[in-house]
Amino acid sequence: MPSDPVEVFHQGLDLLLDKDMDGFIGLFTDDAVMEFPFAPPGRPDRLEGHAAVHEYLIGYPDWLDLRRIKDSTVHQTHDPRVIIAEFSAEGVVVASGEPYQARYISVVTIRDGRIAHFRDYWSPLVFFQVTDGGGKS
Repeated sequence: MPSDPVEVFHQGLDLLLDKDMDGFIGLFTDDAVMEFPFAPPGRPDRLEGHAAVHEYLIGYPDWLDLRRIKDSTVHQTHDPRVIIAEFSAEGVVVASGEPYQARYISVVTIRDGRIAHFRDYWSPLVFFQVTDGGGKS
């Protein structure tokens, strides 16, 4: 398993594209935190612990068929454990067959080669336009 934050992040994107949710979730530490600062009402804005991350992410491919990541740029910070990633995701909403395209900015902290903190800035407006609010970020 890579320990460099950029490598860990790219490994995570590859696992998402492969729809290997067990592998992706396995990148998170036992005490991992995921935050969604722009989460719409009724959706979680913070997950604490590996079990909560697992519950939230395990069904991801059931509602979104992620097919491509593009325009990926990773910025390193003064803290060597923290990166800021910008990327676009494209795919298909499984229930409707509608295309999905969204831009993300993620602030990711890596500890011992695993994701300890993942703050995901995404626009729920894009999601609601294609799903009528029926899934996750």
